[in-house]
Amino acid sequence: MSTISLEKRVIENNADFLPLQGTDYVEFYVGNAKQAAHYYMSAFGFQAIAYAGPETGIKDRASYVVRQNKLTFVLTTPIRSGNPIADHVYKHGDGVKHLALMVDNATDAWDQTTFRGAESYVEPHRLQDENGEVVMSGVKIYGDTAHLFIERKNYNGVFMPGYRAWSLPHFQPTDTGLLYVDHCVGNVGRNRMNQWVKFYEEVMGFKNILTFDDEDISTEYSALMSKVMSNGNGFVKFPINEPAEGKRKSQVEEYLEFYDGEGVQHVAMATHDIVKTVRDLMSRGVEFLKVPNTYYDDLLDRVGHIDEDLEPLKELGILVDRDNEGYLLQLFSKPVQDRPTLFFEIIQRKGAKSFGKGNFKALFEAIEREQEARGNL
Repeated sequence: MSTISLEKRVIENNADFLPLQGTDYVEFYVGNAKQAAHYYMSAFGFQAIAYAGPETGIKDRASYVVRQNKLTFVLTTPIRSGNPIADHVYKHGDGVKHLALMVDNATDAWDQTTFRGAESYVEPHRLQDENGEVVMSGVKIYGDTAHLFIERKNYNGVFMPGYRAWSLPHFQPTDTGLLYVDHCVGNVGRNRMNQWVKFYEEVMGFKNILTFDDEDISTEYSALMSKVMSNGNGFVKFPINEPAEGKRKSQVEEYLEFYDGEGVQHVAMATHDIVKTVRDLMSRGVEFLKVPNTYYDDLLDRVGHIDEDLEPLKELGILVDRDNEGYLLQLFSKPVQDRPTLFFEIIQRKGAKSFGKGNFKALFEAIEREQEARGNL
């Protein structure tokens, strides 16, 4: 395609040059994908969907796809040493490699973003089988992470070409009420947040919808700064954190040290009934951070009327915050691997569009207790 024709399309599409339909999937590079897939099925209630590996003609990796409602996770592991997947796992441990975004036109998404300065991760290409075709492209973001653009309007298969259906007929985990990706949070190095804010604004067409500074997110010992980036329709949100000066090591600095670089800190998963979901997850062995019971002493004075009974929230450690649109309920897991890096957030929105600013201090203190136990504060 000529530069002139691309420039013309950039001008024509500038109002919303990267229309996103939501998160297609999140892909994790892990040390053992089979075991990881079973963990997400048994602990979080995902269902077995698809598999790719040597039996499907892929010789360097094995990938398992699990799904719950609109949440799709891909767990990928290397089956040989000396390749980029093995190197990624050796350096970072288990972590998010790809944040895949649904688009109507993956070629145009790549054209638009690389024209605006994104570094290409994978050029547009077609994956085809008897069920149709998927077009995929991608650009690099912070650390070793990448955005993939996935165009699947002409595909009717189980996941995408190269995968076959995968099921476990004698193991049928039950749904835990997790619905979709609410947001994904990235941790970047000191003084790097604004660089990535600019990237999302200029390259991806996002807007900075919320900003939190070290006055908002701090304790006696540590602090961080964060800016929330959202695409035009609000379907995709990426908060970006960086550490701020503090007396001791912040959660972001601990993450950067043990992940050995920048990356995705946590994935927030939405539910319509957080009490039921969290109770179910706890019964399956998922561990969550716990705030002191004193957090609930003046909760209703701080947030006003809520529909939920206070006692179950107190029992489970669920946090509540309110903004001008309504309120939200949220809870954060402990890291889901031995490195203190990736964790998950469970969130229920009752109108609120914010991210729990009123809970930051209590949450930070809970994280610091875990850091202190690990000897990393």
